Amino acid sequence: MTTRASGVRLNWPSSDVVALISMIALAVLARGQTFGNPVLGYDEQFYLLMGDRMLHGDMPYVDVFDRKPVGLFLIFAAIRALGGDGFVQYKVVASLFAAITGYFIFRVSRPVSNGVAAGVAGAMYILWLNLMEGFGGQAQVFYNLPVLLAAFFTWRALQDGSAIARLGCGAMLSMGIAIQIKYTAVFEGLFFGVALLWAHRKSGARPATRALAASLWIGLALLPTAAAALFYYGVGEFSLFFFATVTSNLGRPPVPRAAQLGGLTEIIALLAPLMLLALPNIRAATMRFVALWAAVAFGGMLAFGSFLSSQYGMNVIAPLCIGASPSFASARYGRWLGVAVLSGALAAGQLIIDRVTKLKGGAEVAALLTRYATPRQGCSYVYSGFPALYMLTHSCLPTRWAFPDHLSTLGEASAQAIGVDPSTELRRILSTRPETIVDSYPAFAFGNPQTHAILKQALAERYRLVARIPIGSGNERLVYRLRSTIR
Repeated sequence: MTTRASGVRLNWPSSDVVALISMIALAVLARGQTFGNPVLGYDEQFYLLMGDRMLHGDMPYVDVFDRKPVGLFLIFAAIRALGGDGFVQYKVVASLFAAITGYFIFRVSRPVSNGVAAGVAGAMYILWLNLMEGFGGQAQVFYNLPVLLAAFFTWRALQDGSAIARLGCGAMLSMGIAIQIKYTAVFEGLFFGVALLWAHRKSGARPATRALAASLWIGLALLPTAAAALFYYGVGEFSLFFFATVTSNLGRPPVPRAAQLGGLTEIIALLAPLMLLALPNIRAATMRFVALWAAVAFGGMLAFGSFLSSQYGMNVIAPLCIGASPSFASARYGRWLGVAVLSGALAAGQLIIDRVTKLKGGAEVAALLTRYATPRQGCSYVYSGFPALYMLTHSCLPTRWAFPDHLSTLGEASAQAIGVDPSTELRRILSTRPETIVDSYPAFAFGNPQTHAILKQALAERYRLVARIPIGSGNERLVYRLRSTIR
């Protein structure tokens, strides 16, 4: 695309180096207050824990259970290898991913708007992550970058028939990497693949050439996942790999529909401003690819059917920001609109970070919990609370199901979902007499009443409450210590 908004001077510094540095600076500004919080988000705490355990020889799915692709855990293992405590490091790396993604949104948006508008689009992406609780190391923050690269290659291929094969290889390999970070990327990968096949056919390529290219593209898209599967097959653990990444998803009990509907409503409300900004532009023929991409991304989110957190809508932000970019190209009001949108998003994002910190607990809560929950020897067990406590207290893991939700919530309350009966596994954990146990008050609304009753009985018989730590809105973290270890 070479179309540019008429009558607009490109007086925003549009060199790639300046743009990238600007995106990095904005990402640090927007996300900086989270760097000192080791208990920012439950999921990313667990990803870091898994990465840490991998450096100690543990294998995902075999030694520690979860459903996420191994590629995501490899990212966190690499981050953990950087040194330090890992908590600041993963936020810095996630901020770089957000900034680089914002930069590529700038690159993709510039030909269909102008330098100023493209810069606003890239900045919007970084700021909108905060609005949807993507201010840490959620999987979407990492996988949005290879998806955007795949979109960039595919869009280029639709415009340049002479380079379809090469660009298609880049697109499909990028999607293969994205799928190994989060499986929801498969829907966008299918869309990009179909678009590439359509472009190849339109270019006049022979059927045999198209078939060869299609086979190569499919192979590249499957390569990272196939490599993971072959690794687990080679070490004799393919059944655990297949169960964790495929079968277990089919065995999860349904989440109450009312809760899902409320989460979906929140996601749509947060995306609505971007939709309104993009809608007038994506009707144009030149933006048809972006419109379809946004629709497929949203449809993929719906297909997975999990809406309990607004972060599940983050895969839609990038195409909507690109679609919205021409709205900021107007010489009369484009810059002022951009300033208003970015200022509002920045302020709202900081308020959301502050609110989430107060509701879930921050550095002070983490320090208190660490103080009381650290075992003198043996293990701590987090039934309900922060997965990060295993790292903060330097505790061993008393179970393969170290993510608290796997044994404590209704959404995981079956052997078909996690590979073991939750009550049976909890009784086994308690029989090992963990030195400290962490629970929450009040009990989670979607908690597993059977496992919680088992826990309460054991706590009453063998443990003493040593700390009640408020985390906001009447919620508390409870720390219990085995009576025989209290001096």
